[in-house]
Amino acid sequence: QVQLVQSGGGLVQAGGSLRLSCEASGRTFSRDVMGWFRQAPGKEREFVARITRSGTNTVYADSVKGRFTMSRDNAKNTVYLQMNSLKPEDTAIYYCAIAIGSSYDYWGQGTQVTVSS
Repeated sequence: QVQLVQSGGGLVQAGGSLRLSCEASGRTFSRDVMGWFRQAPGKEREFVARITRSGTNTVYADSVKGRFTMSRDNAKNTVYLQMNSLKPEDTAIYYCAIAIGSSYDYWGQGTQVTVSS
């Protein structure tokens, strides 16, 4: 059974930082491309970041580039999203996910991030 368990998040003032974690189980973690997504109230879920199996390469949405950093620790079966210089528009529920081929098939439970102005 594949599980993604998220932690982190919370309430922070604009300009602050938060780190999200996502621990995977039920698959060989090091073989999976991982992604982070977010969904703000009244909006569709959007891509935030993606990381390759080895962690060598990352891709970011333009809206977070230069502020967010995605990383992974394959020994701990965990991916992270370090979020700096947070803005009120970053407020959303954040989800980690496992990519299977061209789609994301397994999702974490979601973590609320709220940035106050």
